[in-house]
Amino acid sequence: MGAMSVRTQSPEPSESPESAGSVHRAGFACFVGRPNAGKSTLTNALVGQKVAITSNRPQTTRHTVRGIVHRPEAQLILVDTPGLHKPRTLLGERLNDVVRTTWAEVDVIGFCLPADQKIGPGDRFIAKELAGIKKTPRVAIVTKTDLVDPKALAEQLIAIDQLGKELGIEWAEIVPVSAVGDKQVNLLADLLIPLLPPGPALYPEGDLTDEPEQVMVAELIREAALEGVRDELPHSIAVVVEEMLPREDRPADKPLLDIHANLYIERSSQKGIIIGPKGKRLKDVGIKSRKHIEALLGTPVFLDLHVKVAKDWQRDPKQLRRLGF
Repeated sequence: MGAMSVRTQSPEPSESPESAGSVHRAGFACFVGRPNAGKSTLTNALVGQKVAITSNRPQTTRHTVRGIVHRPEAQLILVDTPGLHKPRTLLGERLNDVVRTTWAEVDVIGFCLPADQKIGPGDRFIAKELAGIKKTPRVAIVTKTDLVDPKALAEQLIAIDQLGKELGIEWAEIVPVSAVGDKQVNLLADLLIPLLPPGPALYPEGDLTDEPEQVMVAELIREAALEGVRDELPHSIAVVVEEMLPREDRPADKPLLDIHANLYIERSSQKGIIIGPKGKRLKDVGIKSRKHIEALLGTPVFLDLHVKVAKDWQRDPKQLRRLGF
């Protein structure tokens, strides 16, 4: 197995305060991995709040959502890139460009590989891309370790070590984590922080994400809209929040935020799927996303949703721009 280093506990005390000095570090990390490798779940576990949308459908994180981990000695800003994949549409190519630009700009890259799936062509495709990035430290993160036994985990760790050797990638660390069981999540932060450059905090203490609230609200609505219809409409839903306005004439202790949003689909035949019999699905989407939005914004919300058709928006550069891609 050679000199493979797998971390399963925090760095020894001798490594910490003295050697690191009392230098404050701040910088950006991004998690990469094929769709469903556990990137968004990991971001949420590290930040401790739901910021990136999680879903068991590829390509659902469309925006660079940043979660921010605040520590007394450091600030770790997580950039959540969309999954890198072989592009089939214009949208796919745009997503891949976003991924590569992000990789070039961050301080550390975490490559997520699920413990319960053998390394496949999708992982190799990403690993080959990673091999071309020389300056940025790369950490291999084995996610979903709660789904396998120790033997399978050990085999996966060896396979990742081999993959690195084969492609000439030197992993800065190999770390097994389970975001669901909260295992090793703090350890992961402990290992990422020393790889960041020294510098003052880049965001105020209370911030968890710097995404404009409207974008996050749109993501929450989109996640709720995809929930029951993933098979029929994998990702042909875009959400645009048209406006968010505090309701006038409300007493200060009982504010209400009016949110008007449009759900765009590609074909009118999909309208019925989203709206559901007697409008029931759309109503459920409203109820579910409103809960999450109220939790995010900390204020009662009135949500007004409309379904509109934007023909073949995934292939049309003009529509893509209008829908924020």
